Amino acid sequence: MKLDFKVEKKEENTKARLGKIVYKGKTYETPMFMPVGTQATVKTLSPEEVASCNAGIILANTYHLWLRPGEDIVKKAGGLHKFMNYDGPILTDSGGFQVFSLAKPKDISEEGVVFKNHLNGDKLMLTPEKSIEIQNKLDSDIAMSFDECPPASASHDYLKNSIERTIRWAKRGRDAHKNENQMLFGIVQGGPYEDLRKYSALETVKIGFDGYSIGGVANDHESKEDMYKAFEYSTNYLPEDKLRYAMGIGEPIDIIEGVIRGIDLFDCVSPTRLARHGHALTKCGKINIKNAKYKEDFTPISTECDCYACKNYTKAYIKHLINAEETFGARLLSIHNIRFLISLTEEIREAIKQDTLLEYRDQFKKDYFGDKNEQK
Repeated sequence: MKLDFKVEKKEENTKARLGKIVYKGKTYETPMFMPVGTQATVKTLSPEEVASCNAGIILANTYHLWLRPGEDIVKKAGGLHKFMNYDGPILTDSGGFQVFSLAKPKDISEEGVVFKNHLNGDKLMLTPEKSIEIQNKLDSDIAMSFDECPPASASHDYLKNSIERTIRWAKRGRDAHKNENQMLFGIVQGGPYEDLRKYSALETVKIGFDGYSIGGVANDHESKEDMYKAFEYSTNYLPEDKLRYAMGIGEPIDIIEGVIRGIDLFDCVSPTRLARHGHALTKCGKINIKNAKYKEDFTPISTECDCYACKNYTKAYIKHLINAEETFGARLLSIHNIRFLISLTEEIREAIKQDTLLEYRDQFKKDYFGDKNEQK
């Protein structure tokens, strides 16, 4: 049975939407942050710990699971849900982002992309049909179309040609999709150009998908202004009754700005990556738990946070764990950071209900980017 999505309310002062996803009798609210479980696991955390953060949808990575253990192994196990013991909704990306980071421009053809396996150097080819076939076997609840992921620095002409190919690939993927219980999302590209975003969105909508993603917005070299333009230009031309997903977005302020522009779903590896480097997200910005000032700080990461780490452990203890390279430290920070972003979306939903999202955004920026923010 496919996910069922409905927009419950629109915020008066923005394009923000409050929505509900019904999945196997359970209801999940949007806007939502989705933790990333690249290898069919959210790094260092058990499914129970992920669920304790109030997570809804989580991600798994098509490319990595194709290489190991292989999609046929996952299918034999009964699909991703049984394989990784997660009973909530699962989204799989198409593998495109990983493939294009490994491929050279000359390796991209109409058929697909040729690249080297990053594990053993073998020559591989991924096509729209192959990506969908893998995702069908993984049996995720949401599958992604295979698209070209051009860099933010790409020219208007390059992006136009890339979009044309992505649209053709989207049609091929749509035709190859055979899993009736799985939603399939189309992906909108176009960089910061309004004409390209409009064209990509309208042509992708014509093909007909269960939801739509905004791609090309998580490039390290892209400015915030260009990112927010891409949000705005894309959502202007997407159906009101379909889920909208900004791929790879995990900075708190970017999530807020994305919601303001009509986006429902966000994902990023950042909360667990930050955790492994000793960083914690707080309302007053990122803090580096390795800093000397936390050596005798016997308070939680945040007194406002209700996560397992904050209810049971102190900054001093977590600093000790990180310095000693004990994985429990990264685990505690991962729990906290994931809970922080999920809690952020819970507060955003409340602000939408009260029609106060712009005020919430302004106060969040004052707190997060104030003098207390270490940003280290």
